[in-house]
Amino acid sequence: MLIQYIHAALERAQYEIIDNEEPYYGEVSELEGVWATGKTLEECRRNLEEVIDEWIVIRLRNGLHLPGFCKFSNYI
Repeated sequence: MLIQYIHAALERAQYEIIDNEEPYYGEVSELEGVWATGKTLEECRRNLEEVIDEWIVIRLRNGLHLPGFCKFSNYI
């Protein structure tokens, strides 16, 4: 179920090109503080996936809820 939540979050990600050494920037606005960069769009997406995974673990360890944009969020 965790993988489905991560994939649902990635579907909501927004990407843009910024003036940086790693020009691809991605974020999921529903997940506070979740963003990543990369040298390519694919690298940015992989980095964002890792950030989402870590964000979920931290929230669950602290007893915080996850935004309910995925049908599996009620079970996590």
